[in-house]
Amino acid sequence: MIKRRKTKQISIGNVKIGGDAPISVQSMCNTDTRDVKTTLNQIHELAAKGCELVRLAVLNAEAADAIKDIVKKSPVPLIADIHFDYKLAIKCINNGINALRLNPGNIGKRENVEKVVTLAKQQQIPIRIGVNAGSLEKDLLDKDIPLSEKMVLSALGHIKILEDLDFDLIKVSLKSSDVLTTIEAYRSIAEKIPYPLHLGVTEAGTLRGGLIKSSVGLGTLLAEGIGDTIRVSLTENPVEEVSAGFDILKSLGLREKGVNFVSCPTCGRTQIDLIGLAKKVEERFKDFDKPITIATMGCAVNGPGEARHADFGIAGGVNEGIVFKKGEIIAKVPEDKLLEKLEEIIIKSYK
Repeated sequence: MIKRRKTKQISIGNVKIGGDAPISVQSMCNTDTRDVKTTLNQIHELAAKGCELVRLAVLNAEAADAIKDIVKKSPVPLIADIHFDYKLAIKCINNGINALRLNPGNIGKRENVEKVVTLAKQQQIPIRIGVNAGSLEKDLLDKDIPLSEKMVLSALGHIKILEDLDFDLIKVSLKSSDVLTTIEAYRSIAEKIPYPLHLGVTEAGTLRGGLIKSSVGLGTLLAEGIGDTIRVSLTENPVEEVSAGFDILKSLGLREKGVNFVSCPTCGRTQIDLIGLAKKVEERFKDFDKPITIATMGCAVNGPGEARHADFGIAGGVNEGIVFKKGEIIAKVPEDKLLEKLEEIIIKSYK
């Protein structure tokens, strides 16, 4: 059982972050926010996959104006991603945004920061301070200290600005494309502040490489009890980020949403197309929302024996296989009927 770091709880819309709240999974639209219809379509697609928070890029006043229409029809809370222009932050708050991602030290004069923070405080709009290793302040870049500590100092500087204005609805992220730097930065900041942390390895890469980097980085931190929200950043359809996020949390026992798939590696005992069958099982049940484990095993040695813990499973033989439930064999059918029989048994169990 992982003992999570205790943090101050904040709320983004109806989603609680930190404290004893479940670790939430978020993503970011890759649409042009000014295109309300396309953006809403993607938000709905992400929400259908289980995404709990969605961030939108707000590049200009037109995008900030679009927030008003998007918020009205969004099924999940939305976060506006703001850089440099405090007026965009103000407009987004006035248009109903649920949270901001901005660094207060980067939006100009103190009086402008005060305008944003005052309004955010009135409307109870949390602010995520998002530090990226690739965009640190020049005075920090010149310091002869590890990059992770430069990131921490940057975050602490931005936090102080908000705290000095008596604002504490804060969430923090410290992302690097380097996994070890990311881990070191989060470990360090976790000892210094009470605020919830949003985890991510930025610019992680395409599907395969990005999944590996994010799984190692986020998995390490989550296993240590660090992290209150996560995003798996991928150069891919954002829906894949959501699936990956829940898979990481499920693997650590931190969330129970959807199916946990297990399958054995192929070996010389396997007499069926195990690789193809395992892929078909995952595809068929990828959107099944029950927190169950389904096993796809290659032979009678591995299943149902080694997969006894699975709620349901199939195991191959010679041109045939068995379907089992909680270790008990339910049926023996030809290989080409295995998936059909598994589906029948699972669906029947939840009618």
